[in-house]
Amino acid sequence: MAGGGARLLGLVVDLVAASLLTSLFVRPDLQDTAAMQSYNLWAVAVWAIITVVPVSFFGFTPGMFVTGIRVARLDGAGMVGVPRAIVRAALTFVIIPAAIRNADGRSWLDRLTGTVVIRMR
Repeated sequence: MAGGGARLLGLVVDLVAASLLTSLFVRPDLQDTAAMQSYNLWAVAVWAIITVVPVSFFGFTPGMFVTGIRVARLDGAGMVGVPRAIVRAALTFVIIPAAIRNADGRSWLDRLTGTVVIRMR
């Protein structure tokens, strides 16, 4: 199973990628609160897309790919699937369910969705 450091680094890579992609279309202006609120909402939407779509079909986000980890279903199915990926993204957004892990290293979101994060290499 993948450790917490690889998971955290993968999340950071995904967040940075979402911010950079958002910056291509929405100009961040640190002096304008309304513009930054709009930018942040778009960045969250981009993060959700780059999290849900790849995990649904391939089992990893761009950040997970960089860190060499992926999501696998416990029942052995090939794809994680859209419903599980949406729940995983929503619980990751909340942070607490992703941070609390049990003795076998699985987080609350892994247990709820019937998945596990494993090393690819």
